[in-house]
Amino acid sequence: MFKRLLKVLAVGILVLLAVLIAFFVIWTQFDYKPSQEVENLGVSKQAIPKGGYLLFQPSDNSDIKGGYIIYQGAKVDAMAYGYYAQEVAKQGYLVGVVDAPFNVSFFSSNKVKEIMKEYPTIDNWFIGGHSLGGVVASSYAYNHQSRIQGLILLASYPMNKNDFSNTNYPILSLTGERDGLSTPNKISETKHLLSRNAKIVELKGANHAQFGLYGEQKGDNEATISPQEQQTQTVQHTVQWLNEQIK
Repeated sequence: MFKRLLKVLAVGILVLLAVLIAFFVIWTQFDYKPSQEVENLGVSKQAIPKGGYLLFQPSDNSDIKGGYIIYQGAKVDAMAYGYYAQEVAKQGYLVGVVDAPFNVSFFSSNKVKEIMKEYPTIDNWFIGGHSLGGVVASSYAYNHQSRIQGLILLASYPMNKNDFSNTNYPILSLTGERDGLSTPNKISETKHLLSRNAKIVELKGANHAQFGLYGEQKGDNEATISPQEQQTQTVQHTVQWLNEQIK
């Protein structure tokens, strides 16, 4: 009787494991690919594929103000943030977009350390991320505040364990008025986790998905501004804030 019970239990575990593997394989196939707009804007020509990230460089490499590393949102192809990265790079920053396995930033949470080692002459480093990528970026920034000069959140917020509230750590939080995932209510409810030196900017008419260029996302609200307009505003606020930190 005991042996039979063990056999049934073993079979049950194998079946559960098979189901979990099948679910994971299917889940990994559903990614948000870059929209046609990314190709139309010539982003792929500017991106330099590296080991686990996409690199975007200023036109004049001798005058790099700082480095900015971006973590992708969950299941979003890294190239979807290529236009944003490209436009920030044009303003004098070396920008890397982490290209994590299965497009899940948690699998490359320490990639920033590797990237920074490749460019030892850059003194000013910043980190950021969209949605889940912002959670990963927050965690790294929280644990490396002496090395990372600031954090940029794109429709995101830190986990409770990464509470910046008692610090003056520089944080820029860009949110969308029409965001259906990192909703205005969620942003408000997690505001207490941000530092005393945090700047929160709500983009009017902006939604969640248009912080990247990958089309519509399930659960999101329809934006009342175009993807191009939201990207332009995101770049402008990012560059202005980065410049203020370096002065």
